[in-house]
Amino acid sequence: MKWEEVRKLYPDQYVKLNILDYYLEDDRKIVTDVALINVIEDSKLATKELLKSKGNTIVYHTGSDKIVIELRTPTGLRGMRL
Repeated sequence: MKWEEVRKLYPDQYVKLNILDYYLEDDRKIVTDVALINVIEDSKLATKELLKSKGNTIVYHTGSDKIVIELRTPTGLRGMRL
């Protein structure tokens, strides 16, 4: 399902999505195709769902024109023993 379709069906709401297709532009992931998992009524619940999300599952608000995810490169070393 295209993001534009989700926005028309569920205006001004939080939705939980599975990312199916995207392209990279600089340090950003631009999502083009998604699978709707469910609609989230409450913003507090949306935050909880986002924190539990892993992999290609995200929570996003349909008020946004595009789904843009900033990619971060890890800084520093974790778990290194000297």
